[in-house]
Amino acid sequence: MRIAVIGSGGQLGYDLCRVIGEDSLLRITHEDMDVSDRARVDEVILREKPDAVINTSAYHNVDQCEDEPEKAFMVNAVGAWNVARAAKQNNAKYVFISTDYVFSGSGRRPYVEDDIVDPINVYGVSKAAGEMLIRNLGGRHFIVRTAGLYGIHNRSRGCNFVEMMLRQSKERGEVRVVADRTTTPTYTLELANVIFDLLKTDKYGTYHITNEGSCSWQEFAEKIFELEGLKVRIIPVSPMEQGKAPRPGYSVLEKRNLKAIGLKTTSHWEKALDMYLKERKETK
Repeated sequence: MRIAVIGSGGQLGYDLCRVIGEDSLLRITHEDMDVSDRARVDEVILREKPDAVINTSAYHNVDQCEDEPEKAFMVNAVGAWNVARAAKQNNAKYVFISTDYVFSGSGRRPYVEDDIVDPINVYGVSKAAGEMLIRNLGGRHFIVRTAGLYGIHNRSRGCNFVEMMLRQSKERGEVRVVADRTTTPTYTLELANVIFDLLKTDKYGTYHITNEGSCSWQEFAEKIFELEGLKVRIIPVSPMEQGKAPRPGYSVLEKRNLKAIGLKTTSHWEKALDMYLKERKETK
């Protein structure tokens, strides 16, 4: 099976490429193809004729999405539809990466796949719109919602929460973290493995894939420093201090559909974090 990974230069895209292997891989970066350009999407997908397409591309700066809703929708909704349409024309399987932000986070139980979406920011609305467009189009698709991603690729840029915490602790001796938002941090290498396994099936539909368990962002920071043997002052802050866009207060995802088809899931978030930190040391 030849698999195209759109957004292969990102954290998740990089790990998907590692898992899939070069013999079955077609890498597509933003420079190769802008998903909002329908003609270019058609040209690339119909020329290359992959058996499956994984779309990891996203406009995911949550605060910038509030200022640029047109761009958010062009990438996260229209772009998602463009790729889904080309994949369907090619009779290829299609994986769209979505987010826990399609939910408001107003409840206190993990969300299941058929809960009604009720996003509270532009990013979440644009991703929910992308999901709906894909379902309306039909075809052999998987919609994968995930949360709190961090991966080894581009870690030197401090572009994930783990690296941001470690950098800030080194520079300042303290960090400021939102204390009352609960999610599940997810290691992209483990997520990539499950997506690859799911892609081998014909059990199409919507799936939640994260690491197991849940924690607040403050608890996540505490565990990072504990595993690294660091003593760092953590200053809890309110959600109002984290940016202009509102975020879900509780966005834990229950992996009901994944378990229903008997697919192996992921490890607990604490174990996954330990694996990441060990890989980080090995690849410095």
